[in-house]
Amino acid sequence: MIRVDRAGSVRGGDPAVPPGDLINRGRRSIGVDLKSPEGVETVLRLVEQCDGLIEGFRPGVAERLGIGPDDCLARNPALAYGRMTGWGQDGPYAPTAGHDINYIALAGALESMGRRGEAPVPPLNLVGDFGGGGMYLAFGLVCAILEARGSGQGQVVDAAMVDGAASLMTFFHGFRAMGIWNDERGTNLLDTGAHFYDVYECADGKFVSIGSIEPQFYAELRDKLELDDPKWDGQMNRSEWPAFKEELAAIFATKTRDEWCELIEGSDVCFAPVLSMEEAPRHPHNVARGTFTEVAGVTQPGPAPRFSRTEATIERPPPHAGQHTDEVLADFGFSSDELVALRDAGAIV
Repeated sequence: MIRVDRAGSVRGGDPAVPPGDLINRGRRSIGVDLKSPEGVETVLRLVEQCDGLIEGFRPGVAERLGIGPDDCLARNPALAYGRMTGWGQDGPYAPTAGHDINYIALAGALESMGRRGEAPVPPLNLVGDFGGGGMYLAFGLVCAILEARGSGQGQVVDAAMVDGAASLMTFFHGFRAMGIWNDERGTNLLDTGAHFYDVYECADGKFVSIGSIEPQFYAELRDKLELDDPKWDGQMNRSEWPAFKEELAAIFATKTRDEWCELIEGSDVCFAPVLSMEEAPRHPHNVARGTFTEVAGVTQPGPAPRFSRTEATIERPPPHAGQHTDEVLADFGFSSDELVALRDAGAIV
């Protein structure tokens, strides 16, 4: 994958000391001035040999620069042209700025996240930027590339974070339609309303997670916690959930997180300790699977998902802006004289 960085953002940097922006790992970077005709032509020459392109400008900007869908598909009719925005290419909000928190709010996702009687809690920027945005775009782009291999025709993939976040809520719209989900936050099965699906604080201030939804897993929870009173038979009695939560909170507060791990880990309770980003890479399960790896001295998540035949690897650490300009353009057939001319014109850095 090749990242096109603005020429003005190129400041150099020691390749032996890569930047910390891990989402750019595995990419090569070229520095191009897209306000220069020569710079635009450089990008279009790359497009001629690519399966897909992703742009993340506000609607209309790529067209004004001369690298919009019509420009690129004219050079490569089989191109999958991916567009990443928060609000989409059209609609009343389309020309306005926004961030993850805004997109998931409008999608109806944020309102559902949080505890009863408290304000909604933004789930970092995982639901809009990465889940509803990046993952949907990646899926759409791969679909368009595969379709183009049969039809010979490219197309535009309009991936809006608000659309993706709304799509991620489909499961809960189904629950609501069935009458088993209500709009009061923190009172439902999966939003901390249920006593058997929540996190609990331990004696040392750390937390454990419980997800004992199915009857057999709930029975295992009762066995481990010695919940013998018949009142616990009413697992799905919503009127009892608040009281049950209070009792479980008091129980979990009697032992440290490690003590609960010793008692419950490895059982079918549906249990896991709540780990920090520092702790997670050291947990035995993550170590055994190689869930985390180290690249250029930085511990980070490894590639996912796994493939049985073509093992995914991290080819390189994040690049400095423009680090691979000459290398990439040479790979795409630019001669040394052309590189000199483009650099002299200020089209590349």
